Amino acid sequence: MTEGKPALTDVIAEGASEDEVKSLAAALERGAEHPLAEAIVQGAEDAPKREAEGFEEVTGKGVTGRVDGAQIALGNAALMAQIGAEFSGQSATVEHLQSDGKTAMYLARDGAVIGVIAVADRIKETTQEAIRALHAEGLRIVMATGDSEATAMAVARELGIDEVHAGVSPEDKAALVEKLRKGGASVAMAGDGVNDAPALAAADVGIAMGTGADVAVESAGLTLVKGDLTGIVRARRLAEGVMRNIRQNLFFAFAYNTAGVPIAAGVLYPVFGVLFSPVIAALAMSFSSVSVIGNALRLRRLKL
Repeated sequence: MTEGKPALTDVIAEGASEDEVKSLAAALERGAEHPLAEAIVQGAEDAPKREAEGFEEVTGKGVTGRVDGAQIALGNAALMAQIGAEFSGQSATVEHLQSDGKTAMYLARDGAVIGVIAVADRIKETTQEAIRALHAEGLRIVMATGDSEATAMAVARELGIDEVHAGVSPEDKAALVEKLRKGGASVAMAGDGVNDAPALAAADVGIAMGTGADVAVESAGLTLVKGDLTGIVRARRLAEGVMRNIRQNLFFAFAYNTAGVPIAAGVLYPVFGVLFSPVIAALAMSFSSVSVIGNALRLRRLKL
């Protein structure tokens, strides 16, 4: 939904300098495979470079590791609660950043929160266009994200998304897909990250962004090379065109055979005295094949 070029927008330090907060966050994120990680690393280019040891990605929560002998954690409130860090003093700041549609993260050192950083990515202009087109075709749009509810709702309001599930883990996303399918819905899941892979595999149609993580691409059945959601609209229209074309081709094939075989056998002779040469029947059969091929080639002119 976004341009895929997130940037570090806010660094709020408490008990440490801004450069130190950026340096520690970047040390952890160098080992992560996520667009937000790259944004943090790039945003900390002017800060001292450090290396992390024992890097661990805590799915749906954040990352942890050791930097200069200290245990560092960068992530959401769930991660802070997991490591026993007190973060109530910074929660209002985080909520304010999230209400602006930013992804805000706590940074803790040895169990104490020393800063908050925020990353934001602009919504693509084509995303609203794609969602409007999908709504016009009668589809219901559901967003499942690991971001906070405040961040998710800010994006959902702007885009007109029908239903939002925030703060969900990869397993929760897959469970949501299964729940929708059990309810009788046909589910197409679009995603670009490692966290989306289980849901992509569970959906009727998994749609990966070509600009996303390799594991997401491997889990999907369809890849949008440009990572543009309007590609979903075009892919759906193409699929509908192909199915319509298949039905037409089946009609052509059966119509020629249903009419041609009895006529070639002489069914008209007793009534009309007409008897076609087998050559005519062979030509009709050939014309059937030509009609099917010609009709299939019309897909090249299909307006997507």
